[in-house]
Amino acid sequence: MLRLLGGRPLGARDTDAVMRALDADPVGSCMVAARVEAYGLAPRLLGGEMWSSSTPDRSLCFSGANLMVLNADADDDVDDLDFFADRALSMPRMCTSVVGDAPKTLALWERLTPMWGPPREVRADQPLLALKGPPAIEPDPLVRLVTLNDLDVYFPAAVEMFRGEVGADPCAGDGGQSYRRRLASLISARRVFARFDDDRVIYKAEIGSMSRKVGQIQGVWVDPEWRGRGLGAAGTAAVTAAIARQGRIASLYVNSFNSAARATYRAVGFTQVGSFATVLVD
Repeated sequence: MLRLLGGRPLGARDTDAVMRALDADPVGSCMVAARVEAYGLAPRLLGGEMWSSSTPDRSLCFSGANLMVLNADADDDVDDLDFFADRALSMPRMCTSVVGDAPKTLALWERLTPMWGPPREVRADQPLLALKGPPAIEPDPLVRLVTLNDLDVYFPAAVEMFRGEVGADPCAGDGGQSYRRRLASLISARRVFARFDDDRVIYKAEIGSMSRKVGQIQGVWVDPEWRGRGLGAAGTAAVTAAIARQGRIASLYVNSFNSAARATYRAVGFTQVGSFATVLVD
């Protein structure tokens, strides 16, 4: 489609076809599906462009803050990835990460690295986990929705999590104002959960993306002084239960080397349904 139409991004008339493609893999496509459902395909509202080298059901890639191959023709992956790489390299880089299905993400990065330079970090094996229905263990009854009144207390814990998990400082540049606004938006959407000990956060997690079918959990963190007490499992069970009550599948992805986190998620009842990779770009 893009080759025939001069490389235009997909638009409103392609929405039904794009949604069918995203629905074929609701867990793997949750991050993008949530945005398309909320904003459609207009790039200004979507926060990026959707590309296809043929038709969306056979070839689809999102280019925004993340560059993400969503599907590609099984018989023509190489051509699709070549096309997406050429398209990305033909314009100023928008993304800070390349993320998604591990084989496609890593193969796409091989095509991009000569121009984009060495990455800040490559996380090549991130099991993609999902749980349909209630958690396998009892949720922590003290985990609750965070309110805007809690933001001043919640913010330092979120910053500490971000620095440890992403390896970057969300306060750099603007003193954390954009990150604070992002958290406030999630709180207003009732997608931030925490357990408090007086004025201290001891467990936190967010539903970073929520499509019609899936809620993707992110930012799971336990205060170091409270680790080893089962708070991570029980807290994540509480978030998972909240997603299940909405009729959605709970999902997340985790670094393969994080054995403690993987054991926690197994205890909650998550099983692996795929493998992601993330390339962090400076």
